[in-house]
Amino acid sequence: MSLISQRVELARNGANDKVICRMASGWAVMGDVQFLEGYCLLLPDPVVPSLNDLDAEARATYLLDMARIGDAVLQATGASRMNYEILGNSEPELHCHIFPRYATEPEQKRKMPVWFYDWKTAIAYAEPTHGALRKRIAQLLEASNPPA
Repeated sequence: MSLISQRVELARNGANDKVICRMASGWAVMGDVQFLEGYCLLLPDPVVPSLNDLDAEARATYLLDMARIGDAVLQATGASRMNYEILGNSEPELHCHIFPRYATEPEQKRKMPVWFYDWKTAIAYAEPTHGALRKRIAQLLEASNPPA
């Protein structure tokens, strides 16, 4: 089972401590590392290989959820902008990285993709440290949830 499928299965079972909330298209989760505080992912449920494997309605729902997470992270963190990346090269199942970008980042990194950060030495997500932010993002998403 792939990493994305494993994380979705853990979220379904209430065993993924990084879950922010269930979204219409999947799961909003905090990133394993927090070199940029507020880094999140959107994991689809059900898991599919790529955005292109979704029908038009499911694509629109996924992309709207992605933007909604970005709005909540912006509000919760005061970041200056958001970066969104759907790659799927290492983990060949749909997932979107949602990165807040800050004016306080080092100049040489602020203008580059986040992949130039050292992920191996980055601060790991920890509930005592990052849990309040995770909960704040969840509250903002709940407050902005469109009526069904």
